[in-house]
Amino acid sequence: MNTDARDFSANNVDLKEILSTYTKHWKWFVLSVIIALMFAFVYIRYATPEYAAKAKIQILEDKTSSTELSAFQDLSLIGGGKNKVEDEIEILNSRSNFIQVVKDLGLNVQVIALGNVKDSEIYTNRPIKINFISNDSIIDRSSAEFYLELSSDTTFGLSMEADAPVKIYSFGKSVTTDIGDIIITPNLPFFNRYKGQRIKVVVKPLFVIAEMYQRKIVVTPAQEFSNIMDITLNDAVKKKAVDIIDALIRTYNKNAIEDKRAVADKTSEFINDRIELISGTLTAVDEDAQELLTEKGMTGGGLEVGAAVQVSAASRQQLENARVQLQMVRGMKEYVNQESGYEEMPVVDVGSGTITETTAKYNQLVAERKRLLKSADEKNPMIVNLDQQLDGLRSTMQSSLTAMERNVGMNVGTLQNQMGRIQGTIYSAPKNQRELRNITRQQETTEALYLYLLQKREESQISAASSPAKSKIVDNAYLVGSAPVTPKKPLILLASLILGLLVPFSLIYGNDLLDNKIHNKVGLEKMLTDIPVLAELPRLGKKDQTLVRKEDRSVLGESLRILRTNLDYLIKSKHGGKNNVIYVTSSVPGEGKTFLSSNLAMIFANTDKKVILIGADIRNPKLYTFFSSKDVDKLGKTGRNKDSGLTEFLYDDSLTSKDIINPMLAYTNTIDVIYSGKIPPNPSELLMSDRMKDLLTEMSLKYDYVIVDTAPLMVVTDTLLISDYADHIIYVTRAGMTETKVIDFPMKLKREGKLKGLSFVVNDVKESNLGYGGKYGYGYGKSTKKWWRF
Repeated sequence: MNTDARDFSANNVDLKEILSTYTKHWKWFVLSVIIALMFAFVYIRYATPEYAAKAKIQILEDKTSSTELSAFQDLSLIGGGKNKVEDEIEILNSRSNFIQVVKDLGLNVQVIALGNVKDSEIYTNRPIKINFISNDSIIDRSSAEFYLELSSDTTFGLSMEADAPVKIYSFGKSVTTDIGDIIITPNLPFFNRYKGQRIKVVVKPLFVIAEMYQRKIVVTPAQEFSNIMDITLNDAVKKKAVDIIDALIRTYNKNAIEDKRAVADKTSEFINDRIELISGTLTAVDEDAQELLTEKGMTGGGLEVGAAVQVSAASRQQLENARVQLQMVRGMKEYVNQESGYEEMPVVDVGSGTITETTAKYNQLVAERKRLLKSADEKNPMIVNLDQQLDGLRSTMQSSLTAMERNVGMNVGTLQNQMGRIQGTIYSAPKNQRELRNITRQQETTEALYLYLLQKREESQISAASSPAKSKIVDNAYLVGSAPVTPKKPLILLASLILGLLVPFSLIYGNDLLDNKIHNKVGLEKMLTDIPVLAELPRLGKKDQTLVRKEDRSVLGESLRILRTNLDYLIKSKHGGKNNVIYVTSSVPGEGKTFLSSNLAMIFANTDKKVILIGADIRNPKLYTFFSSKDVDKLGKTGRNKDSGLTEFLYDDSLTSKDIINPMLAYTNTIDVIYSGKIPPNPSELLMSDRMKDLLTEMSLKYDYVIVDTAPLMVVTDTLLISDYADHIIYVTRAGMTETKVIDFPMKLKREGKLKGLSFVVNDVKESNLGYGGKYGYGYGKSTKKWWRF
């Protein structure tokens, strides 16, 4: 179980212990931070820096919807409004604008100087000039790259791949490539600077470069509700960033002026049609007046119809204005109905703001459609979408003009009826004089409208010729400081530092979450409530002694002395008998029970006590490996069977305990050892015999301590068969190997009464995990751990 998780679940957080989980691995944190910072420095060193360029423009407010339409100002035929900055940002940042910028600056063809570590683009002062023989439409959609070696003033080497051999060509000669024939000539003022170097030429489609810069550029209002926009672009080439922003502003203003001029041309065309129509009407009226004067012999003077005519002047003016409006509506309707393609329409206010706004929107979409057609065909989804919108707007205008025509016609009829009633008051005038006056009145009205349209046609052309730009440049594009904006060194170093700390922290945290092993005494004690954990033994190196010496002051020696003290306390606290039979067992092999039993015998022997060590693990005996070194001598009488052990004693009733006891001199300590003997075919049955009980009883009376190395509990039942003979059972767990759920097994046996005097020991604990004072020891000969060993 995770130690931290148990702490939190118990609502008893030990912050110091949690921190120690990470601080004890401080070397990993330092190493990780150093590596992360090294990568950061390498990235900063070789990353391509980018510089920021910035410009400011002001969106000019239109006093009228378009200045070229001032021809109709007197007739309220102009709809105006304030530019919306949000809409202008979208127009400025449109794909068609960037395609035009890339085409004007030739950004789709890059010349790159190859370096040993990183490459750099040559934007200005290029050493060569490249002329493409193929059509621009083919080059604009092509993608290719090739490599040049500027070997001499007259020749150059060319290869289509980086590692391919070069072919030598002469400057000015046609060279065949994947995108057609090209002609390369030296740019003499700058050629010598790059002579002998290797350069790469990259050709990419226009729309790819345009879309890349469309994503990179940032257009924002300077302030809320402000008409000033900030345009910012980051690029590796300072001059390129400035040129792109300036070219974008030029393209934006140029397109706006072209849009206004297109609308002005359509307006002039519409006025010319009206003039031609009115001219014919004026000629017909003049002929009618001439015919009347000739037939009736009238001179045309003194033809006033009296006071009644003066009274009806206002009504006549209203009727004529209504007729002019009806004529304008019919003319606009006829123009819209005859429009078969997608061209700009004249913006004429016929008395309906909806029609004026719809016409202006229609012209805006037509202008955008024409710009897109420069780089796309009519089947492009964007063009199709614009066509659908234009068809809808045209249908809306047709419906609105039809309704307008009906309403204005009804108004004309009403005014005509009113004039009819007024005319009734002048019936007393001579018929010829009345007819002449009607003709004259129509002549004057038609002539006034004719002269008015001639004047406004000239004004429209003058306004169109002087159409101002849509925006005013507040600040031309300039570099924001001399330092690059990317890579951001402080941010990268801070991120690397955080990453360097986060990686080991995450690994330790994740490992701790997934960890289900016992690691030290402290962790095991938190799992056990009423069962003592006697000690924890340190992990030994390959060169460390496996048996403790008498004067040993190492961490192992001090840990065993702590174990001896705690075990003595348990022995003395238990009343009745000597209580000196001590079993050493574990869950599975390899957890160190034999190691512990051997050293436990040695540490007790250091106090000049009589100690016997019995190898009761007769299935997998390992006890002899600890007493077979050159520092261990066998003491005994000559002729005793040295191969006899516990198995032979249990099997052969003729053998006595003296026949199987082997006195040993280990270093300076004398202990008696009973080996396991040969591996029998029926170990369980042998251990169940009364001779085993008798042996342990006899040894308990003769010795101060009887230490029995038994078989693992979870593997075989041998230990449980003889568990009743034990006074104390030391259960060995191994740090980093024994799982926490394994502890449930001996605890269950204890609750069932199958194990008595149960206690635990944690073996093979890393120095960094030793709890309390165990890691310090008290030794004079304690080995010093090298700093690089984590």
